[in-house]
Amino acid sequence: MIKQNIKIIAMDLDGTLTQHKQPLSARHRELLDILAKKYKLLMAGAGQVARIFNSMEKFPIDIIGNYGLQYGVYNSNSNSIDILRDLQFPINKELIEEKVTFLRKKYGYTDYAGDNVEFHPSGCITFPILGTKARQEDKLAFDPDRIKRRKIYNEVVEFFADYNVFVGGSSSFDMAPKPYNKYHALDIYCKENNLKHENIIYIGDDYGIGGNDESVYKSDFPYLTIDDYRDFPEIIKPLLD
Repeated sequence: MIKQNIKIIAMDLDGTLTQHKQPLSARHRELLDILAKKYKLLMAGAGQVARIFNSMEKFPIDIIGNYGLQYGVYNSNSNSIDILRDLQFPINKELIEEKVTFLRKKYGYTDYAGDNVEFHPSGCITFPILGTKARQEDKLAFDPDRIKRRKIYNEVVEFFADYNVFVGGSSSFDMAPKPYNKYHALDIYCKENNLKHENIIYIGDDYGIGGNDESVYKSDFPYLTIDDYRDFPEIIKPLLD
């Protein structure tokens, strides 16, 4: 990182700024206010723009959602987000169902609650190993260290060759149509705003194998790793000095 080149701080939300799907704390909001006086702030998330904006309690920030399939700009007049990009890709649902069912049978994940697959309007897909209606406590207990999913990750990637596959949440695989991932999203953002990669530093916690931040972590974008959202104040100190 060459500090004087940094113009924008891009961040993940869950696990970086907040506990998973929890509101932004007052302390972290204060820190974002401080950073915003020196840099432009940008969220780069896996979820929908509206969900991220609401989780941040309408903090004034531009948001990339759905791995770049969505992009929203903060509107200070209405204290809302104006969606400038909202792409939707077609899904061969029958084929996806067949592939997921095959993997369930092969690895013994045939006992699940709810739907076999979750299809999103964007064209993204979730393979919920415990099903779409699994109890939260069961999901949290299923694979906290991601060992179970990483054991079959390469095969899932091979099966879904048209998608970028991520080890998502606590018990699922998330998929976005290629080439969409966070690296691709930030690269598009740079091109649209006449920026170089060195002008954006990214902060994220999900940088391991199959993580949705991995594509940025392995790229030429400057990157600050974080393993616990409570460490955010310490992680950003180099940017404030």
